[in-house]
Amino acid sequence: MAAIERISQGLGINITKLSREENLIVEMELLVRICEELRELYKNKHIDYFRLMKFDMEQVNTMVEENFIVDVIKDLLISQEYSLEGIAHYTQTPEEVICDIAAGWNQSPSLQLSRKLISLHRLARPNLYREIMKKVVADYLVQA
Repeated sequence: MAAIERISQGLGINITKLSREENLIVEMELLVRICEELRELYKNKHIDYFRLMKFDMEQVNTMVEENFIVDVIKDLLISQEYSLEGIAHYTQTPEEVICDIAAGWNQSPSLQLSRKLISLHRLARPNLYREIMKKVVADYLVQA
């Protein structure tokens, strides 16, 4: 069962009754929520640096946003689950492109590549994503 199916079931959504477009909307909404949670995690990870540099909230948010995919790649590398070569292979992207992103030289990777990187990150850090999804599902159930 695909992750989207399990998550949708947890939210009480029967994706078999949704159109292709509606399924894409559900998937994108979940991707946005996961990214929001990951950004918050990375922001908290670097909070001491932000305080030291006396960044205001707008500067913090800009830095977190600009470095989001960099942090995903660095987390993959730190976990030692994947090398740059492995990340490139999984995402079907030239290793040089992954290096450019990791170094911060390319701060605007495509949505397709970002999605693949997050998918790989999910495979490498399943417990983190399980906790994020519990929070997302709980938030949706409270709103319902």
